[in-house]
Amino acid sequence: MTKPMKIRSLTGRAAAPMPNGLSARQYPLGLSLLLIAPLFLLLGFGFIYPVGRLLGQSFFAPELGLDNYRRLLETSLYLRVLIRTITVAFVVMSASLAIGYPVALAMARLRRDLSSLVMACVLLPLWTSALVRSYAWIVILQRRGLVNDVLSGLGLISEPLKLLYTEGAVILAMTHVLVPFMILPIYGALRAIPPDLVQAARNLGADRVNVFIRILLPLSLPGVFAGCLMTFILALGFYVTPALVGGPSSLLMATLIGQQTTETLDWGFAGALSTVLLLVTLLIVILFRKVLSHSRGISNVA
Repeated sequence: MTKPMKIRSLTGRAAAPMPNGLSARQYPLGLSLLLIAPLFLLLGFGFIYPVGRLLGQSFFAPELGLDNYRRLLETSLYLRVLIRTITVAFVVMSASLAIGYPVALAMARLRRDLSSLVMACVLLPLWTSALVRSYAWIVILQRRGLVNDVLSGLGLISEPLKLLYTEGAVILAMTHVLVPFMILPIYGALRAIPPDLVQAARNLGADRVNVFIRILLPLSLPGVFAGCLMTFILALGFYVTPALVGGPSSLLMATLIGQQTTETLDWGFAGALSTVLLLVTLLIVILFRKVLSHSRGISNVA
């Protein structure tokens, strides 16, 4: 059997041996561009072109100018919808964190067979369409739904409560859909923590509360920030669940953009709304990155 040949890279360091004796750094530039060309074509035609065209229409429809953005800022309704969208996304993120962190912590501490069972329960909703889950919440929360029937059967209410087409129903349904995206990053961060750290802390006299506050929580912050960022961004642009479960009083930006493109056919104003939502999302991503880098600096100092 021949041993894999070591090849030195351009920097003079020995590259990692590969079965065929070639290093990844030796691929020609033309071949590398050819390999990544399908990805760039898919990204360009499937994302950059349609988004760029929609954003461009916000400045050129009906004519060149900022009329669409001026209309957005001068109408209080659209500003309220934007603030409501950010508020609902923050509440959904907080609820997902409150539900997801204990589940992820339990998954990281359970035996492998039980952890696999809980993981299957977490992943099972992802195999079901968000449209189906939204309709399930309609069945549960409607005036003759499961919740009102149970409360009426127990004698707690005399007439059905209005649970559907409210902001609370939107938050509940969106949290149910997005909580797996919070659990999985936190679970990955907790699984990466060496068990020896926890055992050493317990041997030194630390109780479970101190172990969690001083070891588990700080080391799991990257997973927490990743889950919060993913959940928050998905909640900002969520369309199906708010459109089905929410009503006129709980209108969100994604639903408003959909109305502008399908009902009023005002593509210029829809582009302006999309641009503002995109800028808010980018600002939040930058803020999350700043907070994450700051937390890493604190942990390094500690």
